[in-house]
Amino acid sequence: MNLLSVNECGLYCKQGNFYIDPWKPVKTALITHGHSDHMRAGMGNYICHHHTIPILRLRLGIDNVVQGVAYGEQFHINGVTISFHPAGHIIGSAQIRMEYQGEVWLFTGDYKLSVDGVSQPYELVKCDHFITESTFGLPIYNFPSNQSIYESINAWWRSNAQEGMNTVLLGYALGKAQNILAHAEEDIGDIFLHGAVDNVNEALTEVGFKFPGTRITSDTRRDAIRGALIVAPPSAMDTPWLRSLKPFRIAMCSGWMQIRGARRRRGVDRGFVLSDHCDWQQLNQAVVETGAKQVYVTHGYEHNFSRWVQAEYNIGASIFKTLYNDAEEENV
Repeated sequence: MNLLSVNECGLYCKQGNFYIDPWKPVKTALITHGHSDHMRAGMGNYICHHHTIPILRLRLGIDNVVQGVAYGEQFHINGVTISFHPAGHIIGSAQIRMEYQGEVWLFTGDYKLSVDGVSQPYELVKCDHFITESTFGLPIYNFPSNQSIYESINAWWRSNAQEGMNTVLLGYALGKAQNILAHAEEDIGDIFLHGAVDNVNEALTEVGFKFPGTRITSDTRRDAIRGALIVAPPSAMDTPWLRSLKPFRIAMCSGWMQIRGARRRRGVDRGFVLSDHCDWQQLNQAVVETGAKQVYVTHGYEHNFSRWVQAEYNIGASIFKTLYNDAEEENV
């Protein structure tokens, strides 16, 4: 029995007549998290974790067609039992568990097993059929601990501040920005934010989150920003807004920084291997620990990782071709 399949609108559950993270308008959409490749406009109804609601409202401008659910809360659609479970990716991110006639399917969306200190940590969910991303589905991706990266960021900021230089960190406005801010050592200096980051932070205050930082506006005196930490999305690179904040040193926060040459191609001074996705080891651990008898691989290194799962673990594996993005940085 195939509970989930992919059609022109997205990942579809025929038995329940609903979609998960669809890329075209449908009647009922279950949403794993608030990044733009998984949450799109035009759906008749949205179901997501409570913490994703303000992000959905911010990015899509909708409210009255949204139903929020808690982690672990069960509900039913046309005989399919559904529950959302922590994915550890960003605030509000969820794996979606579906059970029908005794068989369990699990869609992870985007996820990571490492703990970032901000989002609800990943929860292992046992299943028969496991759908996983593969953004970093190659053995070369072996990430350091998040805590060690936070410590390195603060040490670099402190060194820059002592030289009178600003420190610019580029990363997701939703996800990495909050992780960076939650672990920033505020005794080093002032913290300033790109508008896109501040918009997300303000939305998340509705569900109890608070992060440090002052929004940079046209009225902000640039000569008053010295030795500060500035958090911005990658789209700020090479813009007049960014150039007005000189002198600075700039770093990209991304799992892609694991690869030699990525920092040079980005044109930044430093690269921090801070990712909201699983590395190779985490992907393997998740596949094994779920106990799944069938694995479906989506965006990333689908062919490589699915072949590996079959050969290494003797687990059936195939590819689900989706329109989700295997990039690590959104423009906003």
